Amino acid sequence: MTSTGAGHGVDAVRDYVEGYLAEDEVLATASERGHQLGCTPIAPGGGAALRFLAGALSARSVVEVGTGAGTSGLWLLRGMAADGVLTSIDVEPEHQRAARQTFLDAGFTASRFRLIMGQALEVLPRLTDGGYDLVFVDAAKPEYPRYLEAGVQLLRPGGVIAFDNVLWGGRVADPAQRDPVTTALREVASMARDDEHLLPVLLPIGDGLLVAAKSSV
Repeated sequence: MTSTGAGHGVDAVRDYVEGYLAEDEVLATASERGHQLGCTPIAPGGGAALRFLAGALSARSVVEVGTGAGTSGLWLLRGMAADGVLTSIDVEPEHQRAARQTFLDAGFTASRFRLIMGQALEVLPRLTDGGYDLVFVDAAKPEYPRYLEAGVQLLRPGGVIAFDNVLWGGRVADPAQRDPVTTALREVASMARDDEHLLPVLLPIGDGLLVAAKSSV
């Protein structure tokens, strides 16, 4: 009986956290587009965390790996400085068309975002080292460790890198799960924890959000 009650309690807390800041109509539409396109959007709790991070950093330059239908990008834009520019990378043109519509529907002009189509691991090295306040990654999970290496290079001192889905439905916490995706997610978490130049925290929001700040010393 105790474990059942605890389970219900965990579910209630999760639902409360995810519903604390509900999606408005534009975000809800973007989330629906994402599901239709097969790119699962970030949960509201994770999106709210991104908006908070962008606002706390007064972010003017943000990189997003994995545009999707624009859900996470919209959360980021809503937290960024009024003159901030979001750079979002995706391999699927249909995703970026959907994201562009999402951003425009939310009232952001085309000058506030640039959409780059291509493989992120090829695009990221072409961006300016140390020129970004925030990097957010929600793309191919097996490549997360390489995204960490490339993303940290782009951050200014005090900048932040964040990864979505790092709990992977609870599989990351289960030592018996050793598939390539789960292994890569464990690896990126370990890399962030063991890097003396990063200050990481693992947040149990949505499907897990790994956040790490680049040390300023």
